[in-house]
Amino acid sequence: MSLEEVPGRLAERGHPASLFEPWFTRAVRDGMALAAAGGYRSFDEICAAALRDITGEEVGQETIDHVLRGWDRFRAHADVLPALEELRSAGVRVIGLTTGNAEVISGFFAHNGMSDHVEAVLSCADVGAWKPAPAAYRYATTWLDLAPEQVALVAAHAWDCHGAKRAGLRTGWVSRLEGRYNPTFDPADTTADDLPTLVRDLLKPTR
Repeated sequence: MSLEEVPGRLAERGHPASLFEPWFTRAVRDGMALAAAGGYRSFDEICAAALRDITGEEVGQETIDHVLRGWDRFRAHADVLPALEELRSAGVRVIGLTTGNAEVISGFFAHNGMSDHVEAVLSCADVGAWKPAPAAYRYATTWLDLAPEQVALVAAHAWDCHGAKRAGLRTGWVSRLEGRYNPTFDPADTTADDLPTLVRDLLKPTR
């Protein structure tokens, strides 16, 4: 999902577009911190609190709704559909696992003509733990009725690959967001600059 529209939405409500990165980074940090301490709050709750925190203002609900709603209409990166088509051709099941709202992400896939390629979208809300908590990845493998080593997570965040790896999954990291894989984390099984290449690497037989 491309979040390129979000900075503009912040600007439309009087906040600098440059606020997007520190705001979203703080929201992800806070969700992870809650998970590490055994707690949970929804994606919307955490994003709203982070926006109020970083602006130092009592941001109104209308502004929060304006920024957070409509994400199901965002565009997909151009390499997503070709990668999904390769997976379908190979007979691989595909699900989404989100820290956000499953209905929003399902709508995103539908809006981008990808619903036929995605079996389901699962939300961390169902288990009360943000990724990279192990429970989030176990939820996905249990839903699929597969052993962790039979499942691969594809992500643009090194921390997400680290969490999945620790939970026993195979992992693939695409470089478009972070550029460089953070060596603090366990290495992904494969990395690539685009999703089709990443998928082809994951589909290769393992020794």
